[in-house]
Amino acid sequence: MTDMGLDGHARRVLVVGAGIVGLSTAWFLQERDVHVTVVDRGDVGAGSSWGNAGWLSPALALPLNEPGVLRYGIRSLLDPAAPLSVPATIDPELWLFLTRFAAHCRWSAWDRAVHANLPLNTACLDAFDVLAKGGVETTMVDAPITALFRSPRAATGLLRELERVTRSGLSLDYRALTGDQAREALPQASENVGAAVRMDGQRYVDPGTLVQNLARSVVERGGEIRGGFEVADIHTGGGTVITTSSENEPITSDAVVVSSGAWFDRLSRAHGVRTQVRAGRGYSFTVPTREPVPGPVYLPEARVACTPYQGSLRVAGTMEFRRPDAALVRRRIEAIIASARSYLSGVEWDERTDEWVGSRPVTPDGMPLVGATRAPGVYMAGGHGMWGLTHGPITGRLLAEQIATGERPEELRALDPLR
Repeated sequence: MTDMGLDGHARRVLVVGAGIVGLSTAWFLQERDVHVTVVDRGDVGAGSSWGNAGWLSPALALPLNEPGVLRYGIRSLLDPAAPLSVPATIDPELWLFLTRFAAHCRWSAWDRAVHANLPLNTACLDAFDVLAKGGVETTMVDAPITALFRSPRAATGLLRELERVTRSGLSLDYRALTGDQAREALPQASENVGAAVRMDGQRYVDPGTLVQNLARSVVERGGEIRGGFEVADIHTGGGTVITTSSENEPITSDAVVVSSGAWFDRLSRAHGVRTQVRAGRGYSFTVPTREPVPGPVYLPEARVACTPYQGSLRVAGTMEFRRPDAALVRRRIEAIIASARSYLSGVEWDERTDEWVGSRPVTPDGMPLVGATRAPGVYMAGGHGMWGLTHGPITGRLLAEQIATGERPEELRALDPLR
């Protein structure tokens, strides 16, 4: 597939969005001698790239549309403290999205999404290694992720998912543990834990620091980053792209990449993208622990992720479908604590800091939108859901190849934003 209008000679590219996906795309474009300008409606890495759990986890970068989520979601509508939250509101766009999401909550659609994401999962850690070799301080730490359960029976769901992912072609290293084995490896596992699943070959980072370091590298290599630039429109013609801010300031480039996270739809629809992207808001906070936490902890039954963070523990959870700029809802933090408390000991829940909410860009079919649009020189990179951090650098690497050469990598075929 050749992108008309560029002929493989893009030399000036504007990237809309200064999160992990946008900055990674900019960095890898610089590897191909492309001059980049990155703009963002807010500050660098201020969205979901800052407050997420920081996992680099090909084992757990699974599509959200697993069939059990639909049954769980229907029950959750009646429980205001449930990890999945849909506000009681008259929003036709939201209900259209949820209807489409529900239609994809079947194993055939889930398997299709797993296969579509397989190239990203296979190469995601290699892309981080390239950043590190290129001088970016990634803050990466190699560590297993340990999933805790109340009973061996409760662990079977995750084990079956991992088996299905392995059959898709992804090489995974995981094993089941007893409750005692979990407590031996993880001091924070409480007496309520009856089983665990340990996934080796995973990593974690300090996500905010990583994104700031990546932005610094982009600037040091000659790029420009501008905050407070909210894009209003994108026009193409004559082999150039003109992007206009809400203040009517234009920026001219050979190509533009839209990687604006939960605000993706505002620009994507005008260029032939029909797949919706909604804000799936997640919450996090930081708590001290009595003993150091040796690695990330996953609580699938509570749908909570925990990560060692600056000498403490970052706790993240919830999938809340509200406006991306809506205020933090205090009861969501309290619900995370209530659901996680019984699994973990030695955690000072009442001394939490850094309470945060951010919006993850979610698609109804579990696949991101990466590639060219109908408009010459306009590209999309969004809809990664909860796995934007894991998939950000490899997305940027593949998309930079497409922009610089005019040829779409085979790895991006299933992620076509015009599907």
